[in-house]
This record gives sequence, structure tokens and C-alpha cells, in this order.
Amino acid sequence: MPQVLGEVSGVEAVRARFSSLQSGFAFLDAPGGTQVPDEVGEAIALALREASANLGAVYATSLRVKEILERAESQAARFLGCETQEVIFGPNMTTLNFALSRTAGREFQPGDEILVSSLDHDAGVAPWLELAHDKQLVVHQIELADDTTLDLSDLERKLGPRTRVVAFAWASNAVGTVVDAKRACELAHRAGAIAWIDAVHYAAHQAIDVREIDADVLLCSSYKFCGPHLGIAYGRASLLESWRPYKARPAPTTPLGRRFETGTLPFEQLAGLCATFEYLDSIGGFAQITPYERSLGQRFVEGISSAMKIYGLPGMQGRVPTFLVNVEGVPAARVAQLLAEQDIGVWAHDSWYALGLYKRLGYDQDAVRIGFIHYNTSDEVDRLLAVLESTRR
Repeated sequence: MPQVLGEVSGVEAVRARFSSLQSGFAFLDAPGGTQVPDEVGEAIALALREASANLGAVYATSLRVKEILERAESQAARFLGCETQEVIFGPNMTTLNFALSRTAGREFQPGDEILVSSLDHDAGVAPWLELAHDKQLVVHQIELADDTTLDLSDLERKLGPRTRVVAFAWASNAVGTVVDAKRACELAHRAGAIAWIDAVHYAAHQAIDVREIDADVLLCSSYKFCGPHLGIAYGRASLLESWRPYKARPAPTTPLGRRFETGTLPFEQLAGLCATFEYLDSIGGFAQITPYERSLGQRFVEGISSAMKIYGLPGMQGRVPTFLVNVEGVPAARVAQLLAEQDIGVWAHDSWYALGLYKRLGYDQDAVRIGFIHYNTSDEVDRLLAVLESTRR
């Protein structure tokens, strides 16, 4: 049985599996990528030693590669709540999104419309803008409420007979706001549009079930949940069957998802992905992770000084434990530097690649992003709060 994360012994047992966490440095930068347990790196190294081959041969290393790929597809399907044939791998979410949006858009006509969210990371927007440029499509932004929640009424108003895709981020990588994905998918389908979800940030914090929300396409990246740099996509089988892939002609076209994978996959990374899913299972999965992370976020919200501004939602309701903050009178870059000098890792940036969001938030240049993940501790939250307060002095 996994240790209970909310208990000190539980989180310490988890942290013992990460060499990178043994120095005492507090990694509070999870939105930019998580630390990786040793077993994931060991799985990657083992695959390079014992499974350096390609698919299709009859000798041992090729058969090991086949086993790694099939296991990765099966485990990814379980993680996403879909069928194995609906899983697609790529080097990262951005590359996958450019490839799949280009594939989906083969049959789009000039004047067809794409809706994107003002909350999105640009990896969920730029592919549609580029496709629109090439095919004379129209891209509209779904607006936000003042608290950074997605305005579903605006989405409903902007849907029309020419809407082909509704693309949105399930959770903001900048301010942590979560979108009602099930409702957004329902509205998209009512207009006959594809529901296309960037779940990169959401996938690190809460369980995904693509059937439950009725998604058509969903993408995420395992480096956000303690895995290797690797893009993972789900595509509804009936939709994938209707698309003509960009593909080298002799390459295999079955199972279905592999039609949309270009070139040789990074099999060693897939071995690391398998180890990542096994690690998450071993600590109790999101049934343990989500409430524990929310407790860290709540501790931060309750402890932060009134001299510090949290952008977006004020509490933990409707968000994951990612916060964009500024300290009154202290530039964000200076805050990040002072935290680093006290062995606390956060980032300062302007847009956070959310180009439709950051100018609405009201800060002049940069803001500090803080993101908790399940290997963080309450002591690290308290250290952060103390050092943030000291930066004012």
C-alpha cells in the first residue's frame, strides 16, 4: 500500500526516491517542469543498454522495443481513460499539436472558424493561427471573466455553423484556473465542432477521463508529472479514422494512433514513461496526489501577506496549486533572485506564454510563478512564505 502523502512519513518516503530532492533545495517551480524519480532515469538507461533497436525485427532487442511501446500505449490509455489505439506519442505537446492540427485542417475551407481560449498557453493557440494563415480560416478568442475563469457564455455566443474546432486549456499554466471541460465540450459538440483540449498543466494535478468529459482530442506532456520530456495525445477513434495522416508511406498504420506518429519514436523515453506511470500508481495516484497538493495550496493562500498580490482566483476553489504573485514594491525578478539565494526555486516572467491572459492581469512587467507538486512539503511552503515576507525588507 502506498504511504499517505498527507503524513510526514509518506511524503518523505516519496522524496527519498528523488536524488534531486536530497540537497535541501525547494523546487517550487513545477509548472515549468517537475523533478524526476530515480527509477524513471534508471528505466531510460536500461532501455538504452538493453533495447537499442527499432521495431520489426525478430531478434531480442527489437522485441524488447515492441514490448516497451505496447506497454507505454496501454499505460497511457489507462492514464487518459481511452483505448490503446487512441494514444499518440510525440517529442512534446507543442510538436504534436502542430502536427495534429495540421492534419485535422486538411479539409477545412476558407472562412471556417476556430475558437481558442484567452487562458491558453500559446502552444494551444499558435498552431491554429498558423493554420488559419495558410488556409484563410478565422480564429476567435473566448473571453474570460474578471476572475480569469473561462466565459462559457461567450463561448456559446461565438459558436456558429462555421465553427470547426473549440480549443482550450483545461488548466492555466500561469494562474492555475481550471476550466469546466465537460461543459465546454458539450457546447462545442452542440455546434458540430471538435473539442480540443490542452491538458498539459491539468494532467499533473488531477485525474483525466476523456470519456467522462467527452473530449475529441486531448494533449499532455509527461515532464509535468515527474516523467521524461514526451508528448502524449488522445484522439477519438472515429475522428482519427476520418483523418488522412502526414506519414512516410512504408511506415505501419496500425494500431490507429500510430498513423499519426512520424519517424522513429524515442523508445528509451517511452520506457521512462512506463516507469513514471508505475511511480504514480505506487504513491496512490491522484486519489492521494490531488488532496495533498490542495492542502499545500491552501496553506500558502492562508499564510500569504496582504502585501502580496495573487492574480486570478483568490483561493483553492476552481484552481490547481499554481499561483502568480507579486510582492508590493519589489520587482518580480528581484524576488525570484532572493528566493534562489535561499534555496527556493521559482520563476519570474512576463507572459508565461499565455499571450491572451497576462496583459489582463494588471502587472507592469513580470510576475512570480509558484507551483506546488506532490513531492513538496508543508515546511517548504512555510519557508517560501517567510522568505517572501523578508523580500519586502
